[in-house]
Amino acid sequence: MSEQLRSYLAEHLSVALQMESLLPQVEDVAQVICRALEQGGRIYAFGNGGSAADAQHFTAELVGRYRRERRPLPAVALTTDPSAVTCIGNDYDFADLFARQVEGLVRPGDVVVGITTSGNSENVLRGLEAARRQGAVTVALTGGSGGRVAPVADHALVVPSGTTARIQEMHILMIHMICERIDDWALAGRQDG
Repeated sequence: MSEQLRSYLAEHLSVALQMESLLPQVEDVAQVICRALEQGGRIYAFGNGGSAADAQHFTAELVGRYRRERRPLPAVALTTDPSAVTCIGNDYDFADLFARQVEGLVRPGDVVVGITTSGNSENVLRGLEAARRQGAVTVALTGGSGGRVAPVADHALVVPSGTTARIQEMHILMIHMICERIDDWALAGRQDG
């Protein structure tokens, strides 16, 4: 194995070990989502590029299932409708892509998850700001310093790394941890609120 590959693995392990300090916040986010689902809320997620894929992965795990059989949970990735994405980008501005959808769909009691590795994606920032105005609970998954989105979110899960690949790897780790806790909640018989 090349030394470069060893260094990538070592960096991954180092960042993963630092994630332990975020576990209480990850648990809080999972509980916020479970409470919202209990009360009839919906989960919305969005991001750009790899973060869009992470948003889709997260919502697919909720609508489908993660590891155990349960009812489908109401979750939508705001990145999956090419007609809405291109319409808003063309008729308004790409920076308004998520805010416009949030304004049309999100209600008080919903949870909105914005994912951006840098913490500075303008459309994610505007989407989270719109969600707060709508009365939703906001969650940011980001990295480094947290960028501009961390202070806007009710809950900011900031990966302690400046490397995009490591941040994305930890976002998936946190998404899977949250899904595991949601499955625990659903299995405890509280899934129908």
